[in-house]
Amino acid sequence: MRAETQTIVDEIKQAISLLRRHFDWDQAVKRLEYLNVRAEDASLWNDPAEAQKLMRERQTLEDGIGAVKGLTQALEDNIGLIELGEEEDDGSVVADAEAALRSMLGEVKARQVETLLSGEADANDTYLEIHAGAGGTESQDWASMLLRMYTRWAERRRFKVEVLEVHEGEEAGIKSATVLIKGHNAYGWLKTESGVHRLVRISPYDSNARRHTSFASAWVYPVIDNSIVIDIPESEVRIDTYRSSGSGGQHVNTTDSAVRITHIPTGIAVACQAERSQHKNRAKAWEMLRSRLYEEELKRREAAANATEATKSDIGWGHQIRSYVLQPYQLVKDLRTGVESTSPSNVLDGDLDDFMEASLSQRIEGSSGQPVADLD
Repeated sequence: MRAETQTIVDEIKQAISLLRRHFDWDQAVKRLEYLNVRAEDASLWNDPAEAQKLMRERQTLEDGIGAVKGLTQALEDNIGLIELGEEEDDGSVVADAEAALRSMLGEVKARQVETLLSGEADANDTYLEIHAGAGGTESQDWASMLLRMYTRWAERRRFKVEVLEVHEGEEAGIKSATVLIKGHNAYGWLKTESGVHRLVRISPYDSNARRHTSFASAWVYPVIDNSIVIDIPESEVRIDTYRSSGSGGQHVNTTDSAVRITHIPTGIAVACQAERSQHKNRAKAWEMLRSRLYEEELKRREAAANATEATKSDIGWGHQIRSYVLQPYQLVKDLRTGVESTSPSNVLDGDLDDFMEASLSQRIEGSSGQPVADLD
């Protein structure tokens, strides 16, 4: 077998192994056997809601297990064809099998990405918060660049973006912003983007053209549907109203319609000023708070299962997940996965899929826990 073909075979084998690990293969097969038996029990439908839930789980397992079995068999078949073609010196058979393997590699990678987005809330819409770090105008400008980057990423995927709250900077940029991103798997794609992002560049606001380092943070949490009940006693929250900020002119809202809700036990605060009605902003803020608390619970579960460290931390040195260097060289580097891009302009224009796929994959593959070396 040619070295190039062997490399493809090895990549397919590795991807199939990761898929099996993701499914917890032995447990998934046993679970499917159990669900198949339950499906034949007429009493199951005495509780239609529970029955539908089990049938959805059964279909998901059938699809996943069937896909892995099919890929495994196809890999074995094509390896066998290559060996047969080489024994009989039949180049056409070898060429056809190699072409099938190349096609399989694309299929198994696509299947792998799909499985990465199979978490409890991955299919949901998502809220995204951006906060500027210390540093005044520099960090506030960087926060606005991050907001644009994620907005452009969402637009590339044809997701809908709704601005819920923006706190403008004094001179430029933003102090904070909250947006709602609507689309299938929006939370699943964005969930690993929570953390601190670092920018290194020649400052456009420095008359001496010195190099500056700025920080801003992203925080992602899912929109929850009505089937998930999050009970928050009103005695545990503080509700503040204030005047919405905007672009000025006819868009200025002269009433105190913006609403901020703070959950006192956790210190979590959310704000909404998208609507002119205080009542509507209050309702949306309550939804956001329930989503934040739900996201906290998801992270607690993940931390207990995987012993992963929390990504929410101080917005400054030592806590960043990704560095964007514009000067003296051009490089974006994810400090968790090591994935790099030498085209920061493309990344800042929303080209983020490689970074997201790598960080999602890391959740399945696991990590050594060793941080990637920081960038100067």
